[in-house]
Amino acid sequence: MGLVEKVLMAPKGPSFSKLIQGYWRLGAWEMTAQQRLTFLKQHVEMGISTVDNAAIYGDSEVLFGDALRLAPEMREQIQIVSKFGINGIATAPGEHRVSHYDSSKAAIIRSTENSLQRLGVEQLDALLVHRPDFLMDADQVAEAFSELKASGKVKHFGVSNFTSSQFELLQSRLNEPLITNQVEINPINFDVIENGVLDQQQQHRVSPMAWSCLAGGAIFNDQTPQAQRLRDCLEVLAQELGATSITQVIFAWVLKHPANPVALIGSGKIERVKDAVGALALEMNTEQWYRVWVASKGFSVP
Repeated sequence: MGLVEKVLMAPKGPSFSKLIQGYWRLGAWEMTAQQRLTFLKQHVEMGISTVDNAAIYGDSEVLFGDALRLAPEMREQIQIVSKFGINGIATAPGEHRVSHYDSSKAAIIRSTENSLQRLGVEQLDALLVHRPDFLMDADQVAEAFSELKASGKVKHFGVSNFTSSQFELLQSRLNEPLITNQVEINPINFDVIENGVLDQQQQHRVSPMAWSCLAGGAIFNDQTPQAQRLRDCLEVLAQELGATSITQVIFAWVLKHPANPVALIGSGKIERVKDAVGALALEMNTEQWYRVWVASKGFSVP
């Protein structure tokens, strides 16, 4: 029986697992297709049924698709999220001299169809705009979304790394609600907590997807005064909460926000995934949450 419950991401939206397995580093995990399938089955057994990928993540969609082809029945047990819009430097001379964004209708449809082919599936549960495109034409994006929805290639749509105004602009052109904004949330980066993005998500009853919850390892490895204060604080909280690691405390801190985020896990080690699941049993109170805030900032609240 799974330990991780599901969360309704938005009104009329899908239900995703409270913790989501990110596959953006899949190519670096050095797993065989069978090992990838075993890993997938293990986290699904825990209730982590939602997986995150993107067109720009190298071969990760191909590698995930290869594993899924070994057990096609697993498709019915998972929700697949992918993203579009970032174009890297092309290998062919004269093409894509710089990395850039492209949210034109043709580019969205082409990217989505390529993702479906790489993953070996007929439909995505959600498609997200990966990064805000400074040249985004909201009407073109809406047309692409409508066409992909009508063709059955995508069930739901969302965004990633959007400001609140960018979210509102795109939402104003759509007939259905955007189901998430995938944003960075961790005890080092407070941007979306302070700039209104999470306020807006809460206003719309849309659950954000939190990426880089562990700040890319900076909390564990950096020797800055901020990181050292955070580690000291998290160690004390781990003892108070009965956590087995400060990783669990960090995930509990992220998940406590009233915007009701779901959190991405980036590790390909099943023991670390199990460790993150342990955060769901912790009951962090308000004062403890603010102790992390104070440790990170280096000063008390006003």
